[in-house]
Amino acid sequence: MSRFWIVVGWLLVMVAVNASIVQTERHLRDGALVLLELAPVDPRSLMQGDYMALNFALTNDIRRAEKEAGHGLSENRDGQGIIELNEHGVASWVGLFEAQEVTPAQHLVRYRIRKGRVRFATDAYFFEEGSAEVYEQARYGAFRVNEAGNMLLVALYDQHFRELKPDTAN
Repeated sequence: MSRFWIVVGWLLVMVAVNASIVQTERHLRDGALVLLELAPVDPRSLMQGDYMALNFALTNDIRRAEKEAGHGLSENRDGQGIIELNEHGVASWVGLFEAQEVTPAQHLVRYRIRKGRVRFATDAYFFEEGSAEVYEQARYGAFRVNEAGNMLLVALYDQHFRELKPDTAN
């Protein structure tokens, strides 16, 4: 009888894992491509081994909006904002999402405030060993954003809105 429950438990875990994979694949396939302008980071942490520390200019707008709304940045909280994209897909801040209607030209984005810092899906980009020179040209983080505002970092882009890849180094 215990073998039966072990098999049932294993099957439930496999169903949950596969459902999560399908959901992530759908997000990557169907999510809107949004470019967030990179903001300067501590130069000592720009390139650390095989990853790049990331900071986004949009976090300054969120920080300002949170303060204006009376939220303290010292408290941990999750929030949603509204962005609009320009002709290149670069996001600009519209405002905090407070259950108002979002137009078809706008997108929701989820963010987290932790230890006084505004964060999106990630604050680092991992790349292949030996390709740091390619990613030094990065000016934008490219995210896939779903309807709920969840973000997945998919690439880095240069100032000409081209995806950076190790095999396309100049």
